[in-house]
Amino acid sequence: MDLKRIVEAVKGDDILISTALTAKKAVELIQEKSFDCIILDLVLPDADGLDLISDLENNINGQETAIIIHSAGDVNKKQRSKLSRFAHSIITKSAVSIDELVDQTALFLHRVYKDMPDHMREQIETYYLKEDVLINKKVLLVDDDVRNLFALTTALERFGLDVISAESGHEAIEILNQNAKMDIVLMDIMMPELDGYETMKIIRQNARHKDLTIIAVTAKAMKGDRQRCIESGASDYITKPVNVEQLSSLMRVWLK
Repeated sequence: MDLKRIVEAVKGDDILISTALTAKKAVELIQEKSFDCIILDLVLPDADGLDLISDLENNINGQETAIIIHSAGDVNKKQRSKLSRFAHSIITKSAVSIDELVDQTALFLHRVYKDMPDHMREQIETYYLKEDVLINKKVLLVDDDVRNLFALTTALERFGLDVISAESGHEAIEILNQNAKMDIVLMDIMMPELDGYETMKIIRQNARHKDLTIIAVTAKAMKGDRQRCIESGASDYITKPVNVEQLSSLMRVWLK
């Protein structure tokens, strides 16, 4: 029933959907062809979803595949940490989680909001109208180009975010060490002296910042970019030129 409900919720003329009721079938499908997005339940009849992740990692290596965990299974802190390194989004099943699932698949499949069917747009609107987690959240925006700082600050403030800017990795580290509360960091990767990769590594060395959400901003999508960002300490990444609507959706996912 869950599978049928999910298919009905996300289907459209712009996408092709394959389904698997078992881990074995999922692995077979992934070995046969590549997918832009995979929705994974952790509770499967023939395997633990967490064990399946290793198979998925091996089979989609090098592909730009978005992984959405949609599960009612209990996940402890250690398991969630493993999932966060692998998954782009983790959604706990609930009466209203389908609305969030529609929003996240639209985000990762780059579906154009205005071209989506009316019922999908209504679900996404319902999801965001319930509670906008962006309002009054503190964001540290790190970029050595003041034009980018100004443009993104102006855009993000319209969502009710409190934006603090830093023009270098050193300044970002200093600000974080002085501020007891920062909700999210947007980290430009290509900066002189101390680049985004090294800055994130230094930030993560401070135990106070181990759970801080950091979204890396890369100049262009290159093979291995996401993995390198994650290994350096990023929670997620987005490419330039930054689509503000996509960025705000990504921030909402992590701030929830």
